[in-house]
Amino acid sequence: MPEKVTLRDLQRMKDTRQKIVGVVAWDYQIARIADRAGADLVSVGDTVGVNLWGHATPFEITLDEMLTVTKAVRRGVRRALLSADFPFGPLQRGTAAALDAAIRYVKEAGVDLVKLDGACDHPAAVEALTRAGIPVFAQFGITPQTALRYGVEYKAVPSAGDQVPEEMCAELVAEAKRLEQAGAALLNFTNSGPVVGAAVADAVSVPVLGGFGGGPWLDGRVRMAHAAIGYAAGTLDDPPATYAHVAATALDALTAYAGDVRAARQIAGGIPVPGAAKES
Repeated sequence: MPEKVTLRDLQRMKDTRQKIVGVVAWDYQIARIADRAGADLVSVGDTVGVNLWGHATPFEITLDEMLTVTKAVRRGVRRALLSADFPFGPLQRGTAAALDAAIRYVKEAGVDLVKLDGACDHPAAVEALTRAGIPVFAQFGITPQTALRYGVEYKAVPSAGDQVPEEMCAELVAEAKRLEQAGAALLNFTNSGPVVGAAVADAVSVPVLGGFGGGPWLDGRVRMAHAAIGYAAGTLDDPPATYAHVAATALDALTAYAGDVRAARQIAGGIPVPGAAKES
């Protein structure tokens, strides 16, 4: 394993058919854990607003908020490449605004690359960032900003079963090629499906990863760490298929803590209290 992953390492992994591991992280502790687990790419997603802060839509988060989150994740990542999402706004305002935002990400948060949702509609911005020496992770496919284009009902997060229509294969291959030609270093093809996803991955030389709704037909996967570990409170009532169920563990722990406090027992890890009964 390299001491520090580079874009050349990811390119070599595509060329030798080794799968790239991407993890979405939103805080220092999870970033440290993902890095230690061997993630090749740690991505700071703008979905932090919906999934961690309770926003109603992904459009509410601001660039300043994203910078705060990205700085925390940067402090936890040593080995993996670090990417951060543009929030809705800078890219839509034009190339100059996109370049200003990307420069802030590099100077203030130390990112290795920036991720642009709907990048195919803004090739000039991809080219400008690339010329400025800022690698671009270009996202396309079904996203909150593009769902209606593919006949998928808008929602904050498309479901894993949503796939781009197979009859749009040629169009999406062309999009991927345009993004590569504009200078994108990586592509993130969300909800690709095995037919269109495989066609796109074969059509371009740069690595194609799959965010939500991706699959083994791409060059790698990107998964939210909090989803992988079952962190969300909603999973308490509807247990998901995850690698752990942290929400249930946290509920048990905090329930036990509350019981010890109410019974005047010693709490786990607390300052020893003479005469207090041991924690349950």
